[in-house]
Amino acid sequence: MKETVERFVSDINNEKEEEKERKPTKPNGVYLKAMPLRRLEDVETIKREIEAGNILILKVSPLAKKSVADVKQAVSDLYEFAKSIDADIARLGEERVVITPPSIRIWRQKKSSEEEDLPTAA
Repeated sequence: MKETVERFVSDINNEKEEEKERKPTKPNGVYLKAMPLRRLEDVETIKREIEAGNILILKVSPLAKKSVADVKQAVSDLYEFAKSIDADIARLGEERVVITPPSIRIWRQKKSSEEEDLPTAA
């Protein structure tokens, strides 16, 4: 009788282990976030998000409406920051910038000679 109970408990434990293996794993905590860049002070928040491993899409037009010089300063600061931690940064159209942590690269299509005069997003 004792052996039957032990075998029953063992079977239940094995089933629980198999069930755990079948369950999808939780995300590793990397998020894609869209954020407006409203003021120069937002740059520090953006840096912390990138250091935490998140991907950010920044809309720069809210700050551009106030000061184009501030946009240039913010983007320059973010570019230097991305470079210093081996992150990646690229423009997405006229109003957005994407920044990725070091573990993620931004794909860039190589330009053909016909496309040299066309503006590119990334």
